[in-house]
Amino acid sequence: MMDWNRLISNKRLGQEYRHTERHDDRTEFKRDYDRLIFSAPFRRLQNKTQVFPLPGSIFVHNRLTHSLEVASVGMSLGNDVAQRIIKEKHPELKDTMFEQIGQIVSTACLAHDLGNPPFGHSGEKAIQTFFTEGPGNVLQKEVSPVFWDDITHFEGNANAFRLLTHQFKGRRPGGFVMTYSTLASIVKYPYASSAASKKGKFGFFHSEQDSFQKIADEMGIICISKEGEPLRYVRHPLVYLVEAADDICYEIMDIEDAHKLKILSYEETENLLLSFFDEENQAKIRKRIADEGLQDPNEKVVYMRACVIGKLENECVNTFIDHEQEILAGTFTGSLIGNISEIPVKAYRECATLSVERIYRSRPVLDVELSGYKIMATLMEQMVEAVMHPKRFYSKQLIDRVSSQYDIDAQDLETRLMAVIDYIAGMTDVYALDVYQKINGISLPIV
Repeated sequence: MMDWNRLISNKRLGQEYRHTERHDDRTEFKRDYDRLIFSAPFRRLQNKTQVFPLPGSIFVHNRLTHSLEVASVGMSLGNDVAQRIIKEKHPELKDTMFEQIGQIVSTACLAHDLGNPPFGHSGEKAIQTFFTEGPGNVLQKEVSPVFWDDITHFEGNANAFRLLTHQFKGRRPGGFVMTYSTLASIVKYPYASSAASKKGKFGFFHSEQDSFQKIADEMGIICISKEGEPLRYVRHPLVYLVEAADDICYEIMDIEDAHKLKILSYEETENLLLSFFDEENQAKIRKRIADEGLQDPNEKVVYMRACVIGKLENECVNTFIDHEQEILAGTFTGSLIGNISEIPVKAYRECATLSVERIYRSRPVLDVELSGYKIMATLMEQMVEAVMHPKRFYSKQLIDRVSSQYDIDAQDLETRLMAVIDYIAGMTDVYALDVYQKINGISLPIV
């Protein structure tokens, strides 16, 4: 059984030796939050696609606005869980760092998409398939099996952990030097790539495995792998709250965006959002909309969406409280939102089904995925070719574009390949397109 007192740790990766020296009115977990807000990787999220193409005349969500909304919901989830656990189950946790779990969850929510490459899942797939189906396939015999597992399963979640913890060139040990609890709370799939799930999900590359193991063991997170097997742990309990905040926001906000883009009619959107409530509460919501004098369909959708988010947040808190012992024992299965009560879980599944059919397969989304895949595949091919043959004239030209923080001149091939992936995965959609056009001679700065 995991222990909350160990699970909430403000020790910082890379600065453990300074742990006893810290005295500040601002908590270490708030410091984590501020550090991310002011970071370059977080700012770059504003030019990364969430679902729909980056906005033109109609503003829809990008990775930045999505992350801010997830952080807001995560703060509510964490605060409500903390209050109820102290009141109903563990009064001894009052006046301890446990009271700050809302801040920890909110910060982890800010970070949860930091590792996503340009063009979302299409970008992930382009990196993976460059090695499994493309020219990179010939490299399998040149690298270790664990490294091959990492790059052929390339995953935004694992890349977020790397981005926050890896010591890039010129940087300090520990990367962003975040607290143990914040780092553990973003690892949704706490196992190595060689133990990846059926969906290819994992939580950390081999290069960061020691860092994760150090954090997990320090906090008493349960290890479930046997000796000689790929490393696997159960989740840190706060991961469930981060996941719930993400589940709530992406599903419900995608419905709102689809209405703005006229992919869904107002009637369809209203039916979907009101289906989260029983008939009595549906009537109350309709009455409140009428009493407030709301006429604009978009404003009505905004109000109903807010009601749904409030409902799902409360349901997920209840589920966490009801299953706290299973979560601490590492035996809880599924997600919080998959275990909420009957009416809202049915409505959520209907939204998910419709989203796949009408939103994620809509032409604007598919066009971005097709173009994004081609851009990413080309960048991978050109840059990997450059690091394989670094003395060629054109290779030198490409390598000179890469930021000095990436160890692209390393003697070791695996390090050079990972530097290429770091460089390309860190691009925004706009920058990736710009580089693609330039290396293909489609655009020139002077024209």
